[in-house]
Amino acid sequence: MNASYDKSAALVVLPAVRNGRLTDKALRSWLAQSDLSFAQEPRELLDLITSELGQPYPEQGLGALRMWGQTGDRPTVWIAAADPVYLEPRLDHLCLHALRRTGIPPSDLRPLFDHLQTTLATDQSFGFARLGNRGYLRAGTPISTSSVPSYVVDQREPGEFLPTGEHTAMHRNILSEIEMALHEHEVNQRRVEEGKQPVNSLWLWGGGTAPEKIIRPQPPLFADDPLLLGYWESATAVADLWPGDFANCADASVKGFVAVTPEFTFEPEQLAQWLEELHDLLRSGRVSRLILLFRDGLRADVRRSQTLKFWRRDSELLD
Repeated sequence: MNASYDKSAALVVLPAVRNGRLTDKALRSWLAQSDLSFAQEPRELLDLITSELGQPYPEQGLGALRMWGQTGDRPTVWIAAADPVYLEPRLDHLCLHALRRTGIPPSDLRPLFDHLQTTLATDQSFGFARLGNRGYLRAGTPISTSSVPSYVVDQREPGEFLPTGEHTAMHRNILSEIEMALHEHEVNQRRVEEGKQPVNSLWLWGGGTAPEKIIRPQPPLFADDPLLLGYWESATAVADLWPGDFANCADASVKGFVAVTPEFTFEPEQLAQWLEELHDLLRSGRVSRLILLFRDGLRADVRRSQTLKFWRRDSELLD
């Protein structure tokens, strides 16, 4: 455990807060009194959380951990996450769109993954699987994959995030076959007719095998993110789904906790309500400290003693 991490603290992931999303003056003043910092480059969520907790970040096998979190069972074979994406050709480069933000219903993904399995996985050396709105690639021999999920690459040129080193030729070959198989699929033709972005590629990342289950002290987790749930499961640590509010998280925890609010929450009123709840937990002493990680890169380290900084009324980092 990171020596600087307070075991009675609450580590919370919240929706984006900048660009005018928080208008409540009292809450803005409260956050402005905290230690604020901003990271421009997006990072994978588990990487952020393990850095804060001082926990080890997996060197490989993130796709298998995510599947573990979805199913509750540890995968015993090599697995990579396979995120559906749209590669948009631009004048001199490609731009990757992580389609999970716009939402792809399982009714669209199911025939696409069934088609890939039928047309490409005939020799059993690899296979495709869909669980809900997430996809996976199974392989008999390791394949080089990206180390970050598609949402880290969203709206960016994907080339710098592609894998390097051994087994990259197999990655290129499989990706080329995937894109050819998806190119004129009827699901994509319908999506284009409906004004939606087609699924014209898969972003393969986090390839590897799941770690052996161990016992490692970690604060309780409350989240719906399957990768986080898989990581906690691999450590035999307490984890549950997001209960809807922070009071329930505090009630279920002896000391501190880690809580991750739903990813696609855009209502400013909901953000303000959650901040009010956290303010109350800190003010009442139910948690000793708040570490708030907002999904737009803002980080706030909040302590009760910071209310003495009454002259701080606002911060340009919130604008």
